[in-house]
Amino acid sequence: QVQLVESGGGLVQPGGSLRLSCVFSGFTLDYYAIGWFRQAPGKEREGVSCMSSLDGTIYYADSVKGRFTFSRDNAKNTVNLHMNSLKPEDTDVYYCAAVAYLCSDDLKEWDYWGQGTQVTVSS
Repeated sequence: QVQLVESGGGLVQPGGSLRLSCVFSGFTLDYYAIGWFRQAPGKEREGVSCMSSLDGTIYYADSVKGRFTFSRDNAKNTVNLHMNSLKPEDTDVYYCAAVAYLCSDDLKEWDYWGQGTQVTVSS
């Protein structure tokens, strides 16, 4: 059974940092790309970062480049999203998801989703 469980969200002041974690089971990163998405109420879900299964290439949305860093911990079946220099516009529910082999911009192609974790950036 496939599961993805996010954690690490919370309330942080502008300029602060958070680390989100996604613990996954039921699949391996040898065959699945894994990514982070975010969504605000009334807005479309957007991709934040993704790691391809084939060569481990990591992609970032332009809005988070230089501030967010994707990392993996193979021993713990966990991927992390290190978020620095947070801005109020980063306030969203953040989701972890998996898709076969390659990262995709098409949300419909993603096979598995976590339940999400809320990030709020506010003073």
